[in-house]
Amino acid sequence: MNKAVFLDRDGTINVDKDYLYKKEDWEFIDGVVDGLQILQNLGYKLIVISNQSGIARGYYTREDADKIFEYMVNELKKYGVIIDKYYYCPHIGNECNCRKPKLGLFYQAQKDFDIDFSKSYAIGDKIRDLSICEKEQVKGFLLDMVPEIESKNIRKCKNLYEAVNLIKKDEQNG
Repeated sequence: MNKAVFLDRDGTINVDKDYLYKKEDWEFIDGVVDGLQILQNLGYKLIVISNQSGIARGYYTREDADKIFEYMVNELKKYGVIIDKYYYCPHIGNECNCRKPKLGLFYQAQKDFDIDFSKSYAIGDKIRDLSICEKEQVKGFLLDMVPEIESKNIRKCKNLYEAVNLIKKDEQNG
């Protein structure tokens, strides 16, 4: 079985700009590329799971969303980082099982990549990005220093790079 890191996109990989869909507005958060390189070198599958309600709201199309995700994938490839797959929910509200905090896309990724949740992590800037941590043995990192919620499976840190360093420590400690 494989180990994976489930990554939110907006606010985790890139600077969160409401309903981002244009590549000229894309901006990686500092340290993200280096952090993803480290995770990849540690043998993790890199899987992006993102809510994209801008589609249902009519702000942009699925084609626009695919273009910006492909832009992200191609920009990361320039640095040797391979995103194994990205999944996104185009819906709004509760009519689906794929919109985080629901877990449909996490389970789909688990099936697609034969993922062992107990060896995997989730990283996101909102607690809903870590919903899998409450139901499965996935450990999570909330990129938010506001002292609000913490559980046995979720730790807080400033950014993805700090989370990666904590994952490295976990790996070294067995």
